[in-house]
Amino acid sequence: MWLIPVIIVVLLAVVVIINIKIVPQSRAYVIERLGAYHCTWDTGLHFLIPIIDRVSKQVSLKEQVADFPPQPVITKDNVTMQIDTVVFFQITDPKLFAYGVENPIAAIENLTATTLRNIIGDLELDHTLTSRDTINAKIRSILDEATDPWGIKINRVELKNIKPPAEIQDAMEKQMKAERQRREAILRAEGEKSSNILVAQGKKESQILEAEAAKQAAILQAEAEKEARIRRAEGEAEAILKINQAEAESIRLINEASPSAEYLTIKKLESFEKVSDGNATKVIIPSDLQNVVGLVNTIAESTKENK
Repeated sequence: MWLIPVIIVVLLAVVVIINIKIVPQSRAYVIERLGAYHCTWDTGLHFLIPIIDRVSKQVSLKEQVADFPPQPVITKDNVTMQIDTVVFFQITDPKLFAYGVENPIAAIENLTATTLRNIIGDLELDHTLTSRDTINAKIRSILDEATDPWGIKINRVELKNIKPPAEIQDAMEKQMKAERQRREAILRAEGEKSSNILVAQGKKESQILEAEAAKQAAILQAEAEKEARIRRAEGEAEAILKINQAEAESIRLINEASPSAEYLTIKKLESFEKVSDGNATKVIIPSDLQNVVGLVNTIAESTKENK
């Protein structure tokens, strides 16, 4: 008889343990009671009433990524391309996510494809290739508004690949190659132009420097010649001064010695001798020369008598 209560207690304990639920971080449980929505469990420990309550859906609150396969789209200039998209979304309301749409990921994929076709259809090929940011922003805005009733928040939309037809891609590559060659030719021409300008400037600067050097050399040479002439003139002036000083000193000494008339007469004769030895065609004889001649004759006669 004691075995039956034990079995009942064990069964009750097992039922209680089975209906204890622990909700992990970044998840939410949608609970239904008797088939109708009851509540949403957040992170923590919860108890489920047996038979009456049940976990309808376990929802992840983390940001999720949906990579959709390429979709064929036609541009405004009738070019068919393949574009695949990547959508980053996050569930913000577990109840709306559980009851809003049957298959949320498939709904987002189809909505993305139709929105992409509408946007690309208004753009030409060149604008499509250069307006990724604009296309991404438009798709994100439209998807975020459309998925709001489903409890989904669209954070980002990115165009992963844009694949134009092979012939158009080949033509674009040829165009890019021609453009690169054109830019290369322009850069080469600009480089040669700059090089020629630098060479011309270098020659001009070299000529200017040479002219300045020649000018400086001429100035230095002229200054040297000027200095030499000044020094030569100073030397000559000093020599003349010395000669004059010597003559003055000689005259002073003669004056101090009180020379006789005969000495002065001999000096006059020496001066006359120097004058007559020159290249002058005319010689002016002083008036007192006769006295000098008489003196000379007297000296000669005295000499003969002594002999």
